[in-house]
Amino acid sequence: MRIAVVGTGYVGLVTGTCFANSGNTVTCLDINADKIARLSRGEIPIYEPGLEEMVERNAAAGRLQFTTDAAAAIRDAEVVFLAVGTPPAADGSADLSALWKVVDSIALFLHQHAVVVTKSTVPVGTCAGIEKRLRERTGRDCRVASNPEFLKEGAAIEDFQKPDRVVVGARTAEVVDVLRNLYMPFLRTENPFLAMSPESAEMTKYVANALLATKISFINEVANLCERMEADIDDVRRGIGHDSRIGFAFLFPGVGYGGSCFPKDVQALAAMAREKGVVPRVLSAVHETNLAQKLVMGEKIDAHFGGNLRGRKIALWGLAFKPRTDDIRDAPAIDLIERLLAGGATVTVFDPEAMGNVRAIYGDRLAYAAGPMDALDAADCLAIVTEWGDFRRPDFQEMGRRMKSRTIFDGRNLYVPSEMRTHGFIYHSIGKIPVQPA
Repeated sequence: MRIAVVGTGYVGLVTGTCFANSGNTVTCLDINADKIARLSRGEIPIYEPGLEEMVERNAAAGRLQFTTDAAAAIRDAEVVFLAVGTPPAADGSADLSALWKVVDSIALFLHQHAVVVTKSTVPVGTCAGIEKRLRERTGRDCRVASNPEFLKEGAAIEDFQKPDRVVVGARTAEVVDVLRNLYMPFLRTENPFLAMSPESAEMTKYVANALLATKISFINEVANLCERMEADIDDVRRGIGHDSRIGFAFLFPGVGYGGSCFPKDVQALAAMAREKGVVPRVLSAVHETNLAQKLVMGEKIDAHFGGNLRGRKIALWGLAFKPRTDDIRDAPAIDLIERLLAGGATVTVFDPEAMGNVRAIYGDRLAYAAGPMDALDAADCLAIVTEWGDFRRPDFQEMGRRMKSRTIFDGRNLYVPSEMRTHGFIYHSIGKIPVQPA
């Protein structure tokens, strides 16, 4: 099948590459000429395990190409995926300005029987709006569908190729069949292909992310309560997680969620509710709880040093909002860095993949370590913000030798408190009683 993917961000690039890898001919379109030139040279602008190799292989086979030429990309395409950004507006609603520009630009070249598919996360009713806009610009009824993505950064290739489910919103059986055939290579293990209305598909994406975000905010709020009640959040988590109605997924306490999806999608769904006269009490609480949770580690560090961070050297492990990505959008590490710098601390950071993105923001206001241990030299404390595997089994004796003070603030509960006491560390985590050296 001949496919065009408009937008070469995270979703668009993964989508186009995976479809090419299943034998389709895919053209990825973007207005950013520099990005297209880099992609054509095999330079991948994001870090996602396995993506670079897959792009290189399919480009070499002639199944994947990149262009800024809308006519060349769209004219022969049987399916056109829209994968442009929908960032939050000032009121939390989704900003669709980029999407509407794309719809206008492809209308000129759209094949009569092509199917236009929204991969972008868009408010309910957007597909209907695209249908109307295309009708106005082409003079005919165009086939439009919703196909929300459920990709986890750091595992996007596997998620695409082995989906839990594929959700498609379309108004005709013919469009459903086109997309079912396109996804057939990824549904060999009988995972469901769920056809519904475009409005239901659009809502499904928001509700999925909002519910996962709710679990995170809930367990974080409970973790903060556990600290004050001398309970252990890991014991509590185990106690509830074995209940089949609850489960363990997304019940790991930490420093709050970030990334490109949960923060904006929770706010966008709340904005949709308000627009329809529904008070989004739970969604508002989820968002506010997360904003507060992103401040918790800074508050712990501030309290430990008696409210005076000036002159303190603080090491920070982890910058990306989650491991296996270089994405720092809404990352909790950014909130912590801002607080530490505002307090007069000197901050040395390390992350396996996200250093370049952080350096582009902070420049020489931060120090950048070559490795996790190098960040610890003469540090008054260590703050762990992202649960990279590199940080799970460190040499605690070397850490202690390098640090000025054996003090750790663990925002991801990577270590066992009793072991940290044995190694001579002051250890603060989330939802557990702080420990002092043995």
